[in-house]
Amino acid sequence: MTRPTRPPGPLAGTLVVAVEQAVAAPFATRQLADLGARVIKVERPGQGDFARGYDSVVLGQSSHFVWLNRGKESVTLDLKSDGGRDTLERLVARADVVVQNLAPSAAERLGITAAQLVERHPRVVACDISGYGAGGPYSERKAYDLLIQCEAGFVSVTGTPEHPAKAGIAVADIAAGMYAYSGVLAALHQRASTGEGQALEVSMLEALGEWMGFPYLYGHYGGSDPVRAGASHATIAPYGPVTTATGEVLTLAIQNEREWERFCADVLERPELATDERFAGNAARNAHRDELARIVDAAFAGLPAGEARRRLDDAGVANAQQRTMGEFAEHPQLAARDRWRDTPTPGGPVRMPVPPVTSGWAEPDGGVPDAGEHTEQILRWLEES
Repeated sequence: MTRPTRPPGPLAGTLVVAVEQAVAAPFATRQLADLGARVIKVERPGQGDFARGYDSVVLGQSSHFVWLNRGKESVTLDLKSDGGRDTLERLVARADVVVQNLAPSAAERLGITAAQLVERHPRVVACDISGYGAGGPYSERKAYDLLIQCEAGFVSVTGTPEHPAKAGIAVADIAAGMYAYSGVLAALHQRASTGEGQALEVSMLEALGEWMGFPYLYGHYGGSDPVRAGASHATIAPYGPVTTATGEVLTLAIQNEREWERFCADVLERPELATDERFAGNAARNAHRDELARIVDAAFAGLPAGEARRRLDDAGVANAQQRTMGEFAEHPQLAARDRWRDTPTPGGPVRMPVPPVTSGWAEPDGGVPDAGEHTEQILRWLEES
């Protein structure tokens, strides 16, 4: 398919230096690369970013690394050596943005905390990403995604009543990466009018804590935490999965009383339930959610998936198919909107989604770098510039 030529992304000409590893910082800087920034990723000699070793399932490469590092250049530097530190300083002196997610004490020893960088380079936008933030009793604790999910209370509200569970993706890392990304964009916008850089700090605990606003407020002011409800909504009923007669799992959602009445009449074919005092209003339905679930489950157990979806759609009741990764990869909506592209990697082209913001600027076309792939090229550029 021939696609129209588009102007470069809005961050074209912006240099980002990333002293990064794992997920949070690489996620933030990949978004910047997708917008056209030149991102130079600083890695350890030898193994590089340790996320390269998480698995080898994507044409011999790590799924995490391929996901997080499209469009970057890789330079390997020994930051324990004078030469490595000198090269890093020469890079950050030319940078518009510096992002790092080393331990706070390690970053301070290297002189690359956001505050240190802005003091030396007043126009730079510098962002520190860490587990718990600098200062305080948790500052130097190791902070991996699941640990932060636990500390932020996320695990306490996720799972079934019997078994708490983590999220299936790295939500704490992603939250921190997204706030770093948006913070950098805001600081670049500010710099355009003031000429001044900015020191930014994002912690995984505080980023995920922001996402915990609803359960925190519900529990703190309501007197009890939201219940763990598996794949169902904790406080709205019916809102969750049902299994059809043909084995497919659908998820349906009732949001108001009009939908509830249509659901009873047109989907369950039991209009009398709409005025049953046990189910009159969401508060009553939530209080009798087990009884309601038995009724709804029994009805859908007698309906093939196609008929169940037809009834839900005709009644205007929101619903979705519970898809596997394979089914997501073949989603008809994504195919219709042409949302997949091949990304070059050292192991060969990899099919990946295009960025979710549809725009008039160029889509990313950069590849995933091998460790140190651009070291010689970048060192020459530093000598020549």
